[in-house]
Amino acid sequence: MNSPDPQPSTRSLAEPDRRLHPRYTLQVQIEIHEEGNEVPMRLQTTDLSRGGCYIELIMPLAIGVRVRATLWLDGYPIVIHGRVVTRHPQFGNGIKFVHFEGQAEHLLIRYLEAVTTT
Repeated sequence: MNSPDPQPSTRSLAEPDRRLHPRYTLQVQIEIHEEGNEVPMRLQTTDLSRGGCYIELIMPLAIGVRVRATLWLDGYPIVIHGRVVTRHPQFGNGIKFVHFEGQAEHLLIRYLEAVTTT
């Protein structure tokens, strides 16, 4: 997969960044289940943080759609529930993480620390 712009956005340059967590340009396998749809979409993240991720999609999901995401961190799956917060036609979606199942939050934080300090 080609390396996309690390910060795809249509925001104005003057608008302040509202992110609570640093984001990293990371390609991680992700499986997305749109709420009410059992058919998974298997993709890769382009950006990842404790607070969310960005995924490339030619036909992006609508803003507000709830999703269940399985991220594969070093071959280990973690499940996170999220909500689509940005939509860029023919490019992709930003997903905000809203609920972590089990140890998912801890494992994600540990993964991000490991890959960003090496």
